[in-house]
Amino acid sequence: MARFTPHTEGDVREMLEAIGAGTVDDLFADVSPKFEGELDLPPALSEYEALSDVEGLARENVAGLPIFLGAGAYDRITPSAIGAITSRGEFLTSYTPYQPEISQGVLQAIFEFQSVISELTGLEISNASVYDGANAVAEAALMTARQTKRDPKVAVSKGLNPRYREVIETYGVVTVELPFEGGTTNFSDVPDDVSGVFVQSPNYFGAVEDVEAASEAAHAVGALAVAVCDPVSLAVLEAPGKLGADVAVGEAQPLGMPLLFGGPYAGYMATRPEFVRQLPGRICGETVDKEGKLAYVLTLRAREQDIRRARANSNICTNQALTALAATVYAALMGPEGLRKVAELSLSKAHYLAGRLEEAGFSLRYPEAPFLWEFAVELPDVGKANEALLENGMIGGLDLGDGAMLLAVTEKRTRGELDRFVEVVKNAG
Repeated sequence: MARFTPHTEGDVREMLEAIGAGTVDDLFADVSPKFEGELDLPPALSEYEALSDVEGLARENVAGLPIFLGAGAYDRITPSAIGAITSRGEFLTSYTPYQPEISQGVLQAIFEFQSVISELTGLEISNASVYDGANAVAEAALMTARQTKRDPKVAVSKGLNPRYREVIETYGVVTVELPFEGGTTNFSDVPDDVSGVFVQSPNYFGAVEDVEAASEAAHAVGALAVAVCDPVSLAVLEAPGKLGADVAVGEAQPLGMPLLFGGPYAGYMATRPEFVRQLPGRICGETVDKEGKLAYVLTLRAREQDIRRARANSNICTNQALTALAATVYAALMGPEGLRKVAELSLSKAHYLAGRLEEAGFSLRYPEAPFLWEFAVELPDVGKANEALLENGMIGGLDLGDGAMLLAVTEKRTRGELDRFVEVVKNAG
């Protein structure tokens, strides 16, 4: 985890002045030095009793059900080899590889992750990962402002994951909404004062966007084009770097990471060589040692722990090495053909489900928009449908709040599960 460490006493005074406190003690003035009274706690338990209670609570969890929920995190097959490797002590307990002479294994793993991301995105430079997809998107927004020397203001559409947009705005970046028509974005009228143009493809509703049109629109106004992509989709779609995107970001969770109640996951970021100095986080480089042997080092670290805080590209100075390793192991196990097969299976099963739902009398929200494995379907009562699905041993899709359900279909879903989904929804009324 990144830690805040004031560099000087002046930093401390500046911080206190900014929040209106005279001294450090003032920060804790509202904290009682002595607690009076009794805490409402249950009786103490033995280790065996405590474990039994915890196991009882765990049995109440719903596990192993078919999941049709996506919207940024996907229920994909996780090969057992991933856990076997990531649980090894040299990876599981390793700390930041500041000393390359004793960290070659971790550094090589990071370098391989960067190589995987560069190959998928078609962009030459990748960093060692950031916290998650939302963090990557927000960092990209700030990166466009630094590179273009404009105020942080970016063009987005309804097709961008709303959680990502919230994080962008939390960072203080202004967002301008582009027209969203028929499930895809219209990039024909981008404001000329934005620093970046964001295109998510497949977008939040599952539709494939025109990354090339977004790139051309961005460059026409002197802005950078940022593509937000599901990495698995890049096995069947053209790489964003080959379509003119300057930066590619996204969530690496689909690459071998199970659904873990929101994380930890890993955000990826890739860019062109000319923008490398603006890339946040850390980058692992390949070099040779004094004996000419292959070696790995951290390089180009414009991080707040390495340079003056005000000049740092980002104040989140760490990376998700363990989850990035999981993504790397998954990519190595699958290979290009395996990854493509995962994408094709997901695509074919999603289109089968969409067709069955239309046959049952339901309408797709965006019937003309091309999609891969995620789509929105209109239902009479989404809440009632999801309740019926859960009663029948399935986790339904995301309620969009306007009469539509967002569904995700991965390679894990069987034909029997898809047919049962249709029958339950049809009978839910």
